[in-house]
Amino acid sequence: MLISLIAQERTYVAKQKTNKSGFFFLSTCVLLTFLSFPINAASPSELQGVKNEISRQQKALSNQEKQLDELQKSLRSQETSIAQLEKEIKQTKQALATAKANVGQLQRKMDELEGQKKAQTERLETLIQTYYVTQRANASASLLQQGVEEDRISQYFQHLAKARAETINELESTKKQLEQSQQQLLNEQSQIESLLKQQSTKHEQLAKTQGQRKKTLGNIKQSISSDKNYLAELQRNETRLKAEIAKAAKRNAIPMDGLAKQAGKLPWPLKGSILHQFGTKQTGQINWKGIVIAARYGEQVKSVYPGTVVFAEYLRGYGLVVLIDHGKGDMTLYGYNQALLKKEGDKVTAGEVIALAGDTGGQDRASLYFEIRRNSEAQNPRNWLVR
Repeated sequence: MLISLIAQERTYVAKQKTNKSGFFFLSTCVLLTFLSFPINAASPSELQGVKNEISRQQKALSNQEKQLDELQKSLRSQETSIAQLEKEIKQTKQALATAKANVGQLQRKMDELEGQKKAQTERLETLIQTYYVTQRANASASLLQQGVEEDRISQYFQHLAKARAETINELESTKKQLEQSQQQLLNEQSQIESLLKQQSTKHEQLAKTQGQRKKTLGNIKQSISSDKNYLAELQRNETRLKAEIAKAAKRNAIPMDGLAKQAGKLPWPLKGSILHQFGTKQTGQINWKGIVIAARYGEQVKSVYPGTVVFAEYLRGYGLVVLIDHGKGDMTLYGYNQALLKKEGDKVTAGEVIALAGDTGGQDRASLYFEIRRNSEAQNPRNWLVR
């Protein structure tokens, strides 16, 4: 009978994908069976068989949890890489725009310098021509000119010589500026070519990493496909979140007034429809502790109230997270972000952009997870946000 029970339990556990609940169920059944029979009803080989089965189930559960942990680590690595690549692509776009603007300015400057060069060359030619014409005329009339008139002509020659020298210097300076501008233009064009190559490479890396993320997400969903496994994962995620909030609160004592007087007055972190309401069922006995707001990928996420950033990094199940302390044990949390624009210790004001919305944490679409906590207890954000 005992062996039959074990065989039945093996079938049950296989169907439940060797989750933790199945293991505890097996252990309980085995224990009750032994309590209901005399000690001599089970042979040593049967006892050893039970021990081996418990050990096997324990090992299977441990392996499953390890595999899930490895998948979650891969997801974290991939999502943070995607965020970094998108940040670098954005920076490259800005650098390209700057380089192209510089090229435009340089081309306009070179056009001006070419105009100056032409005018200065023409002026120099006129001065040289005037100088030699005047010199020949002066040589022909030198016998007739005396005294003051001779001094006047001499001063005029000096003026012509000075003007010619100044024009030559200006022309040389213009030529030098033109050469420098031409070199700068070549440098900027080379920079643009390099940036375009970088951008192409980063787009390829991004597409590859997004493909890897999609595969990892599929494996994670398969790993936690049963309700019990999904419930266990959500419970572990919430435990990690509470631990991080507690550590952040301990590290940072923020002397502020908190949110007590702000009920119904806080601005929304972003505008969008609510995908999941506070308190509605997430799975099993787990309910949503915040709200999930639909967002456009890369949309600005804003702080709802002044405070200090006490946590800004990746958190399993919540993706890239910003946690802001508003004092008196009041905190707001912003999760699923594509990019974080603030770091721990930064002071923020109400309405200040703190992140860009995304789908990190293994989400299927871009959205924002928003929580309000008072002394670690989750509050309904709808009671605090402006209606």
